[in-house]
Amino acid sequence: MTIQPSPYASRADEVSELLDAVKSLIIPFIRAADPTPSNSSSGKAPVRPVVVDAKDPKELREILNLDLPQGGQGKGGLLGIVEKILQYSVNTWDQGFMDKLYASTNAVGVIAELILAVLNTNVHVYQVSPVLTLIEKHVSRELALLFGLDGPHAGGMTQPGGSASNSSSVIIARNTLYPETKRSGLGGRRFVLFTSAHGHYSLEKAAQIHGFGSDAVRPVPVDAQGRMDPAALRRLILEAKDQGEIPFYVNATAGTTVLGSFDPFDEIADITEEFGLWLHVDGSWGGSIVFNEQIRQTRLKGVERANSIAVNPHKMLGTPVTCSFLLGKDMTQFWQAMTLPAGYLFHNDDPDEIYDLADLTPQCGRKGDALKLYLSWLYYGKEGLSNRIATAYARADELYSLLESSDNITMVSTRPLPCLQVCFYYTPGGRSLGSEQSTKVTQEVVKRLVGRGFMVDYAPGEEGKFFRVVVASGTTSETIQRLVTAIEELGEVVVREL
Repeated sequence: MTIQPSPYASRADEVSELLDAVKSLIIPFIRAADPTPSNSSSGKAPVRPVVVDAKDPKELREILNLDLPQGGQGKGGLLGIVEKILQYSVNTWDQGFMDKLYASTNAVGVIAELILAVLNTNVHVYQVSPVLTLIEKHVSRELALLFGLDGPHAGGMTQPGGSASNSSSVIIARNTLYPETKRSGLGGRRFVLFTSAHGHYSLEKAAQIHGFGSDAVRPVPVDAQGRMDPAALRRLILEAKDQGEIPFYVNATAGTTVLGSFDPFDEIADITEEFGLWLHVDGSWGGSIVFNEQIRQTRLKGVERANSIAVNPHKMLGTPVTCSFLLGKDMTQFWQAMTLPAGYLFHNDDPDEIYDLADLTPQCGRKGDALKLYLSWLYYGKEGLSNRIATAYARADELYSLLESSDNITMVSTRPLPCLQVCFYYTPGGRSLGSEQSTKVTQEVVKRLVGRGFMVDYAPGEEGKFFRVVVASGTTSETIQRLVTAIEELGEVVVREL
C-alpha cells in the first residue's frame, strides 16, 4: 500500500488552512444566534433561524449519511460533514436555548478548547503537562478558598462532569472513614448514604458503581421549598444505626435540578459532625454563585463545613462543557484515599504537594479542563463573573414577574428564586387542567415551542408535568417577553385542540 504524500508543506500549513475553512462555517453559526433587530421577532413566527432544525433519528441519520469511506475524502469531505453537523445540531448560542442547566460558551471558551486540542496532552502526570498541572492546582485552590475551604492543603481537581465528582466523593469518603475497605472491600458491612429526595440521580449510580447498591441510598424528605429536612435526616440516620447499618455519607445540594433549592448546610453539618459522617455538597448547578458575595450569603451559608464540594463552572459561568471540580479541605486526605502504587507512572515524592494529579482521580486519562475556568477568570475577572451571575438572577426574577402577572399561569417556583430555573403550569384562566391534561398540554407546548425558536424542559409535579425554564446571563428582556407570549398563544391553541 502506498501512502500518498501530503499536499501541504507542513503540518502547520495544513492546520492553518483547515482552521480558516472551518472558521468560515463556525462564525456564521454563532452570528445567527446573536440577538439583532433583523433576526428577532414578537414571539409569533420566528424571523431568525430556530434553535434547532429538529428531525427524528431515522430521518437525521439519512440526511447525515455517516458511512465511513475506504479512501479519505480530504478537505471537501471534512467541510461537508461539518456543515451538516452545525446545521442540524442544537445552537446553544441561541437565546432560545433555555432547556438545560447550561447554555453557550463564549469566545474565551472557544480559545481554551482550541489550546487544549493543540496541546493534546494528558494531565495525569506533571512530566507531560507541567503548565496545565500548575494551572489546575492553582485555580482549584482559589476556587476552594472562595467556598471557605481554607486549610493549608485545601484544593481540588477536575472531573469529567458533576456526576463523576459526586461519585469520586463517595469513594474518597469511604476510604477515608474506613481505610481498610480500600483493600478488603465492604466485608459484608451494610454502608448507607443519605441524599435529598430532590437530589441528583448520580448518587444512586455511584452507589451501584461502588458496590453499595441502590438500596443503600436513603432519600431524605424535603420541605415545601425542596430543601432537605434536617430532622428527617437525623431520624433516618438513627433508624439505620438501629438496624445494624453503617451511615457514612450525606450529600447536600446547592441548587437542585428541578426547583434549584439549596439545602440548609449548617443544620446538616451539625448532624454529620455529631455522627462522624462525611458531608459532601453537590454544587454542580448552584455552586458557581460563590463568585457573587450578595447572592451567596443567603444560599451558601455553612457550605465551608463540607468535607468535599462539587461545582461545575460549565453550567452557570459559561465555560465549555465539561468543566467540573471536586474540591476539598485537605487534598492529602484525598490522595491517601485514592493513591495506588504505580511507580511506572506516578512519581509523587511529597504527599503534601501532589503534582501527578491522576493519582487523585479514578481516571488516568485527564483533559486539562481547569484551563477553561482559568482563562475565563483571567479574562473577565472575579467581578465579571460575579456580574454574570447577578444579571442572570435579575433576568430570572423578571421572567417570574411576567409569568406571575398572567391569568393563565400558576407558579411552582417561589420567591426569592433560589437558582436560575423558573417552574410553572399553564392554567387557562387560573383553572387547573388536572394531572393528565396538564401533562399533555405541557409536553405539546414544549414541542411546538421549538418552531417558535425556543427549547425549554418540563418536570413531574403534583398536578402533572410543569414547565421548567432555565435562564442564562445572556438572556435578554426581549427573549423573556417573546417566550411568555409564545407559551400563552400555544397554550390556548393546544388546550382548544385537546
